[in-house]
Amino acid sequence: MAWINKFNGLDERLEKNFRELDKYYDKVIEDHVDSRNWIKEKDDEDLVDVLLRIQKNPNRDVPLQDSHIKGLLADIFVAGTDTSATTIEWIMAELMLNPKVMKKAQQEVRQVAKGKQKVQETDLYKLEYMKLVIKEAFRLHPPAPLLIPRVTTSSCKIMDYEIPENTRVLINATAIGTDPKYWENPLTFIPERFLNKDIDYRGQNYEFLPFGAGRRGCPGINFSVPLVELAIANLLFHYDWTLPQGMKAKDLDMEEALGLTMHKKIPLCLAASYYDL
Repeated sequence: MAWINKFNGLDERLEKNFRELDKYYDKVIEDHVDSRNWIKEKDDEDLVDVLLRIQKNPNRDVPLQDSHIKGLLADIFVAGTDTSATTIEWIMAELMLNPKVMKKAQQEVRQVAKGKQKVQETDLYKLEYMKLVIKEAFRLHPPAPLLIPRVTTSSCKIMDYEIPENTRVLINATAIGTDPKYWENPLTFIPERFLNKDIDYRGQNYEFLPFGAGRRGCPGINFSVPLVELAIANLLFHYDWTLPQGMKAKDLDMEEALGLTMHKKIPLCLAASYYDL
């Protein structure tokens, strides 16, 4: 019934949005080409700067055109930005509900990055407790809780369920991550539960699947995890956080909104005060 989209205007709206996005990506690339003249250090580069530098490398094995860069930008904007932002919001919400956890993570970050202007990616491996905090947030709030859909290649039986061939299967990562058979006090935010546990994000431990597993697990894992870690580390490093005046932790609504990405139903609103380095 795809022909209906031509009559209800959906195809036209999609094409219009694609054209506008394409113009936006062109402008991003153009602005970064212009800025290359004053960027002196690699630390000042962002992703587009790095891609443009690779593009100019005459020794590269694979051609990198502007269209390829725009495709990568589209992947990040469409698939990576919303899920990462959602995860950061959930982490901050959990930290506001658990001030002792917040204080411990903040002390660690400020000790590791002491004397620096910001937390850098090279500091992340030292932030052991903060990593536990983030992992616990992914357990309770996987950003895309139904993961990437799968299709059975043959009929099979799981417990008492007969699953025919060519059946679309959705896996509920939230239900798995809060299953009391595998997690003690599953609904309680306890980062220490991951301490000295060999449980990672890559789907080798099936009680913890925020990014899925196997060859069709989320391809953005290597982008998302350090992005979230770096964002949270700098939020904790630079600012002290409180709830808006008159609001208490028990008033913080943790209800989830329905959707492919699991947002907070009521957006998080916090007050930030700058921490004097």
